[in-house]
Amino acid sequence: MRKFLVPDKYQQPEDDKRVQLELRARGKLPHHIAVIMDGNGRWAEERGLPRAAGHQAGIASLRDVTRSSRELGIGYLTVYAFSTENWKRPKREVSMLFRLLVKMLREELAEMLENGVRLKTIGQTSLLPKLVQQELNDAIQRTSNNKGLTLTLALSYSGRWDLVHAMQAIAMGVRSGKISPEDISEETIRAALTTAEMPDPDLLVRTSGELRLSNFLLWELAYSEIHVTNVLWPDFRREHLYEAIREYQKRERRFGLTGAQLKQAHAGSDIEVPEAQRSYVEKMISRFTRGKSEL
Repeated sequence: MRKFLVPDKYQQPEDDKRVQLELRARGKLPHHIAVIMDGNGRWAEERGLPRAAGHQAGIASLRDVTRSSRELGIGYLTVYAFSTENWKRPKREVSMLFRLLVKMLREELAEMLENGVRLKTIGQTSLLPKLVQQELNDAIQRTSNNKGLTLTLALSYSGRWDLVHAMQAIAMGVRSGKISPEDISEETIRAALTTAEMPDPDLLVRTSGELRLSNFLLWELAYSEIHVTNVLWPDFRREHLYEAIREYQKRERRFGLTGAQLKQAHAGSDIEVPEAQRSYVEKMISRFTRGKSEL
């Protein structure tokens, strides 16, 4: 299984560069891609291998998706690496997952530094084993000044936990008099989430064909486009990511508006939107149109 863990010296193939140029020419790229990496266990079972083999093979998928996202100029890639529900798995499997994480961090750090990838985490990382915390903190600190792709690992994370944590923080602010209940807005909640420093995902990719969010980024995925593929995560490669992006580029992101209103917005015409929704819609339209020049 060693071959799944140690990356060869990487050089992007010329034909892949052409594919990426075509993707850019087709239209707007997603600025933030979120991925639910599912199917490692099934991949291993289909081959008569232990579940550990599926998790090991999945590292190569994450490596390829990270590389291709960086090359495309994607700003943010957030992956669901370990959910709070995953703690219920057999202790042996959980321990193995954390050993793989430590190994991956050590072996991928040099490439992240070389290519400007910034590493971040969301979730209850204080619950992780001490060695895992140390390796994560070291990689996060050493990549903190990088300006390229932001790779975020969701570890011991759940969307409901993050919302509860945010509500508790806001309630403490109300109790201390720093904020009144009437002043609580979507922006207040957004700022209290662990994802406050990143934009909401434009595109969610889920592997293995499952049609559910699995408690991932419940607030942030409100207006994300969703792409589900039957490909199991260990088999997922950049060509599958490109397929998801092509599908994304075909869609019209309306944020609750009609198609006509969206066209008017791009043309600079006035849009009649209820006052209570106006600031949010204006922000969404602004971010949508601004993304074309950013990417």
